[in-house]
Amino acid sequence: MAISPYIERVRARVGPMRLLLPSVSAHVFDADGRLLLVRQRDDDVWSTPGGMIEPDERPADAVVREVWEETGLVVTPERVLAVFGGPECVVRYPNGDEAQYVIIAFMCTAADGVPRPDLVETTATRYWTEAEAAALPLSPWLRAVLPSAYARHGSAAFDRPRWIPPER
Repeated sequence: MAISPYIERVRARVGPMRLLLPSVSAHVFDADGRLLLVRQRDDDVWSTPGGMIEPDERPADAVVREVWEETGLVVTPERVLAVFGGPECVVRYPNGDEAQYVIIAFMCTAADGVPRPDLVETTATRYWTEAEAAALPLSPWLRAVLPSAYARHGSAAFDRPRWIPPER
């Protein structure tokens, strides 16, 4: 995966320590209710198309850009489907860098194009049913939210908070 110039500059100052990074994920369903997934080149796991939001970039623009880069599809973001974060969203890269992503998942429709891998970040693209996807090697964050991703196909939501304020 190519490192953004922004992250390259940050890494030059802070090294491999964990960074909390905003990101987007595109949930593109076909007419049969199957979810578009891409196989990541770096670790050979499947995930939804997406990636980091660059400085000064709007999240909706980031999701359109990321899907285009990874699949060649032009998508239209329809709504925010969910927001994901937490320990399932930690990524440890082979070079020792660590990132924890906060993922804004967008429901998107395919406006133009046919999914194809870019062969830089992705090696395959395909629409999957929930049962088929559950049997794949998935990125940890997607494995954790896969059932809710399919269930949320029709509505926006977020995971219930787990943090409870302490007694006063």
